[in-house]
Amino acid sequence: MVTWDVVVVGGGAAGIIAAWNAQRNGARTLLLEKTGRLGTKILISGGGKCNICHDGPLEDVLKAFRKNEALFLRPSFYRFTNKEVVALLTDRGLEVYTRPDGRIFPVHQTAKDVVAILESLLKDESVTIRTEAPVVGIDPIDGGFRVSVGEPIPPNSGYRHAAQGNVETVTARTVIVSTGGASYPNCGTTGDGWDWMRQLGHSIVPTLPALAPIYLHFTEFQTQLSGISVRDGVLKARYQGKEIARWRGDTLLTHQGVSGPCALGISRVIAEQTESTEVTIECDFLPDLSFEQLSEEILAIPANRTVLSYLTGFMAERVGMQLLQDSQIDEHIISRRLERKPRNRLVEAIKGWKLGPVRVVPLEKGEVTAGGVSLVEVNSKTMASQVLPGLFLCGEILDIAGPVGGYNLQAAFSTGFVAGESAGLLSAKLVDHGVATG
Repeated sequence: MVTWDVVVVGGGAAGIIAAWNAQRNGARTLLLEKTGRLGTKILISGGGKCNICHDGPLEDVLKAFRKNEALFLRPSFYRFTNKEVVALLTDRGLEVYTRPDGRIFPVHQTAKDVVAILESLLKDESVTIRTEAPVVGIDPIDGGFRVSVGEPIPPNSGYRHAAQGNVETVTARTVIVSTGGASYPNCGTTGDGWDWMRQLGHSIVPTLPALAPIYLHFTEFQTQLSGISVRDGVLKARYQGKEIARWRGDTLLTHQGVSGPCALGISRVIAEQTESTEVTIECDFLPDLSFEQLSEEILAIPANRTVLSYLTGFMAERVGMQLLQDSQIDEHIISRRLERKPRNRLVEAIKGWKLGPVRVVPLEKGEVTAGGVSLVEVNSKTMASQVLPGLFLCGEILDIAGPVGGYNLQAAFSTGFVAGESAGLLSAKLVDHGVATG
């Protein structure tokens, strides 16, 4: 029976970098991926455009995460920085550009180029790759681990459950688990890793959707607004009247609610509310204007110009008609006929258009899953389990969920880099000390 130095379970961003770096450090490495290809979730990230990471000083990047997450990520972020991530890709021919907001993308707007380069890294280091290899169990044995691999999953059955069939086993001195979260289950991220970690003694922080669309209880007219974007507004969430989250940027109205950067930005906070259906969503179309400034701007509209034409200067006409309807104002009214009370109602609507109460934040539609393996049980400098020697964890299986903007891929790349290095070095030590897997 062949004994591998390192077996990496999960071929996403974290797993690819982990396998590459483990092999680079002299470890014979096997990468196992459930689906038929590597980097499936990378391919769909950012609508297929792939926000590689975020530019700027690392301390600023870390501030985007919650305090405990930032503290955990700091060692790995400095071990494999955003600059190094970009250099790794650009040295192999990828052209990138940085948006004004600091987000780094491929110039040609495709994630396929990123995945192709990551695959080339593995091939150049001679990492052994097996796709359609669903792991169904990980068990500690004397001197290492036994990893059980089931038969390939039929392509039309989805990936919610790993088919077992005839199970084969592979042995390894060390194992890196990078199976991701539970969002987009058809990509293979079905939460399998959490079950294994729980069985191996780890604590799992309850999982919730993050960076997810928000489904609302819409009126019939609002449903007809599907496909319209609100540019550079502020989306707010209120719980029992108190603001609990806000995000500035673009919002996409959908047939079920809201999506786009703003919705993703506030979704985790909403999902954390035990009574999330009591959360309401509203939009501020002109966040740079105060109520008083906006009222003065409306008063300054030329006398014979319709109020609707003013609104269409910064929102879609159908949305403007909805705001006028909500404000009990005739859509054909000209500005000189707009009296004080309806004008005040319109100002209130522009600064806080009520989209409706939350119906659900769908876990399966989230780009990232919050929750996972407790960070206090993982060594932040090595990504080693503090529960079971020889086990390493990286990527979204951990209790980490950054905001939209490339932060989560950075976390995957950095923690994967450190896990691969640490597992590779440990396996070398075990060989030097004559430890063989039985």
